Amino acid sequence: MVCDVAGIGPPGLAAVDALARMQLTARRAGGRIRLRDPAPALGALLRLVGLAFEVEGQAEEGEPAGGVQEAVESGDPAL
Repeated sequence: MVCDVAGIGPPGLAAVDALARMQLTARRAGGRIRLRDPAPALGALLRLVGLAFEVEGQAEEGEPAGGVQEAVESGDPAL
């Protein structure tokens, strides 16, 4: 599920509580929540309290961003 948090305003504990409850409900149902357009302050607050959310449009760790291709040189050894 994607949750648009762009208009959430200044983040506070009420927003953190609501997002944590939605994340818990989604995980119990076998899903997950991705945040769309979170303010940097909201992301910092979520990290401070130990909550991790995916952000829509960001590449997952270890994966290149969309539309990016890794180049391979012909002299590179195979891995």
